[in-house]
Amino acid sequence: MDSLFILAGLGGVLVALVNLIRPRGWLGLVNRQRAGALLGASFVVTLIGGAMAPAPSAGDETEAAATTTVEASATAPSTTIETTTTGSVGTTAAPTVPTFLLPPAAGPSGDPGQPVPSGAEVVTVVSITDGDTLIVALAAGGTDTVRLIGINTPESGECFSEEATAGLTALIPPGSQIAMTVDVSDRDQFDRLLRYLWVGQMSVNEEIVRRGAGIARRYPPDTALADRFESAQSFAQSAQLGLWASDACGPASESGLRILEVFYDAPGDDNANLNEEWVTIRNDGGNIVDLSGWTLKDESATHRFAFPALFVLAVGEVMTIRTGCGEDFGTELFWCNQGSAVWNNTGDTAFLLDPNGNIHHTFGYGPATTTTSAPIATTTTPPSTATTSAGNCHSSYPTVCIPPAPPDLNCGDIPHKRFQVVGDDPHGFDGDNDGIGCES
Repeated sequence: MDSLFILAGLGGVLVALVNLIRPRGWLGLVNRQRAGALLGASFVVTLIGGAMAPAPSAGDETEAAATTTVEASATAPSTTIETTTTGSVGTTAAPTVPTFLLPPAAGPSGDPGQPVPSGAEVVTVVSITDGDTLIVALAAGGTDTVRLIGINTPESGECFSEEATAGLTALIPPGSQIAMTVDVSDRDQFDRLLRYLWVGQMSVNEEIVRRGAGIARRYPPDTALADRFESAQSFAQSAQLGLWASDACGPASESGLRILEVFYDAPGDDNANLNEEWVTIRNDGGNIVDLSGWTLKDESATHRFAFPALFVLAVGEVMTIRTGCGEDFGTELFWCNQGSAVWNNTGDTAFLLDPNGNIHHTFGYGPATTTTSAPIATTTTPPSTATTSAGNCHSSYPTVCIPPAPPDLNCGDIPHKRFQVVGDDPHGFDGDNDGIGCES
């Protein structure tokens, strides 16, 4: 009987997890709320079956040995929690649960078993809209829409949007009670409540980022927990969790494309001088790259640039993508964004996505970077290991394109500020040897 309970429970877990990501109507699971309910019930059934199982006799050497191994860590870069049952007859592996679908647990984001923050408002989750938006029932009556502060998750139709929605559902399923706190702003331009969410002392906003289901994004003036969220993102990136995995959306590109620079502060009014705001990208690989299907985006939900079909970049070649309108010529392309600049002067991140939607390379600058205020570029595909300059850009300055000496340049001769310096520094930009050039 205990085996039947365990098998039924594990089967329910598998069906529920599949339908949390994309409801398929199995067993009447037409929405994620029902899938979440089945997931909880299946865990209970599995636990009951385990409790009913008789303890093995020390003298019975013929009885099958059953072992269960659970591997997970709140701080280690493990991407899954695995349950495996082995016996004398064959081996049966239970479904692997991705990190973003795990229930709340004590860790760097806080302890869900502790009392909620002082002064927090307790509400009930009604439904999950997407990875950063939900509807709650207020204690005073009525419902309202809540937008999580300080994070952003993929939009509907984009890679990992459904997984992010399932991840928020796993943390705060419909019907659960959570707490909310406010920063500076009460509502956004869409009249949604802007809130930090809490399960006990665990920050839901932070945990979404830590699990790789969303990115940290500063929305001034609501930045009280921004440093925590950026630290969580740094962890998820280094562990390649969730959307940071190189193959999160399908097979990863092996190209050597990398973002060199985001020139975000155009002279005068940025919105009136769009073509003086640009991004440069270089091909550091060993082959010509066809950028058909590639995308460049910022941290927002709206700014997306699709590269022209059949546009190719030769080895060592550098392209420029300007924000304004113009006629594409050679390696100079025009985004033609309407109405405003793209790159925030207060900090932003450029994401280069391959044709499957995987994050191939990122470039962050200003307060929006995760570990320092200096521009730091990260990649999910190993960059070229060449130590010589490519495309007349010296390898000591990997995030910007600065030619080798001579002539000997100084910070007043170039537009770049606070860029990364690695190894030899032929121009002497990093006078204090802290790895950051032209800090002032």
